[in-house]
Amino acid sequence: MISKTDRRKERAKRQLRVRKKVFGTAQRPRLNVFRSLSHIYAQIIDDEQGHTLVAASTLSPELKGKLEQTGNVAAARQVGLLIAEKARAKGITKVVFDRAGYLYHGRVKALADGAREGGLEF
Repeated sequence: MISKTDRRKERAKRQLRVRKKVFGTAQRPRLNVFRSLSHIYAQIIDDEQGHTLVAASTLSPELKGKLEQTGNVAAARQVGLLIAEKARAKGITKVVFDRAGYLYHGRVKALADGAREGGLEF
């Protein structure tokens, strides 16, 4: 049986391996996803400057009272739509998707689909 710490270490290794290749620029920043048990977070990052340009999560004021549950696929899709809306307001249309070592499945996929639906290209 794999322990929780082993899973975290394995995800950290996958995350570092991907981060060697995925790099956000000013023209095409990086859309990063973090998934906890009860929330999901997304940020658009310019790695050249080291700045977060846009951020959204299930804890954002725009979504906080509107979601029935925050740790499910429907909430992740809403976060994707919100991050896309905020990005378009800042003039960002193209991003590089960084799933941070998570499988492209479930909440991570729902966030990506919501972001695409909201107008982001990746």
